[in-house]
Amino acid sequence: MNKEFWKGKKVLVTGHTGFKGSWLCLLLSSLGATVTGYSLRPPTSPSLFELGQIERLVPTRYADIRDLNSLQATILEEKPDIIIHMAAQPLVRASYLNPVETFEINIMGTVNLLEAVRNAVHQGISIKAVINVTTDKCYENKEWLWGYRENDALGGYDPYSNSKACSELVTDAYRKSFFPIKNYESHGVAIATGRAGNVIGGGDWAADRLIPDCLRTLSEGATIKIRSPYAIRPWQHVLDPLSGYLLLAEKLVEDGTRYSEGWNFGPDDDGGKTVEWVVKHLCAKWGNGAAYEVENGHHLHEAHYLKLDCSKAKFKLGWHPKWCVETAIVKVMEWSQVYQSNGDLMAICMKQIDEYQNK
Repeated sequence: MNKEFWKGKKVLVTGHTGFKGSWLCLLLSSLGATVTGYSLRPPTSPSLFELGQIERLVPTRYADIRDLNSLQATILEEKPDIIIHMAAQPLVRASYLNPVETFEINIMGTVNLLEAVRNAVHQGISIKAVINVTTDKCYENKEWLWGYRENDALGGYDPYSNSKACSELVTDAYRKSFFPIKNYESHGVAIATGRAGNVIGGGDWAADRLIPDCLRTLSEGATIKIRSPYAIRPWQHVLDPLSGYLLLAEKLVEDGTRYSEGWNFGPDDDGGKTVEWVVKHLCAKWGNGAAYEVENGHHLHEAHYLKLDCSKAKFKLGWHPKWCVETAIVKVMEWSQVYQSNGDLMAICMKQIDEYQNK
């Protein structure tokens, strides 16, 4: 990531009060960008956004991504150079409970964002790049042993995964219909999507996510219960895909015609680990007799195997993941120790960001 590029850049982040959004705000601030956030209130309590005092760094417009008028007014007022769209209903199991809301937020939220950008451009606002952050689960999962590439079929079994595949299609339709790529000067806005794997990091309190659930259980001195011990996921520290999004944004601004498409950001091949492997390592790092057991019973459908092929990002963007899954777990535990001791959470985040950038 080029600090000179980001210094003074005006960036609008939707969904910035969430886990990934909070880390993104801190990363952008460390690079010297001027960040504005558009989001609902933090989705969890506690939250990294509140405990990390990120609101001190990021002026915030608290509003719903489904509110087109509010979103458009924010874009017209802030006049961002770059928009990173992260506002979403991000949980698979929650999408089974609230499918209509999931589709509304993840599909119409994307429509509203791109429509607001289109209208802003017509009114003379010079937006250079938009990145829609989706997920590795947007692919039609055939349980292949090899990674999905960006030109593989989109799909999605559950409402969350399917809605993110739809968000990808919406993005492609707007890109082709309203921002045709002839040359960078003519279309003005370069639009891409970022598809990342299972991210982990300090400050994630979301329900039904493996690491947060384990840490909550361990802090209570209880035994961890896991649903699918042999399910394999592409685990990565949150800073890895975020760095990919920002590197992609640089390329979009500099040469939008070559980069306005979908991009995978996942770990190297050895980053695909089973749920049981991750839990064993967490227990070993935690100590104090930490233990787990497999929970029997009927569970909602979840993919068994999912892997991304990130060759395109590596060769075309020059992006590579920096922290292996073992290091990512160490960083999560380090962060958690600071939290449990009532330490400075913004400081530990910035410390890890510095360590990441200097690696």
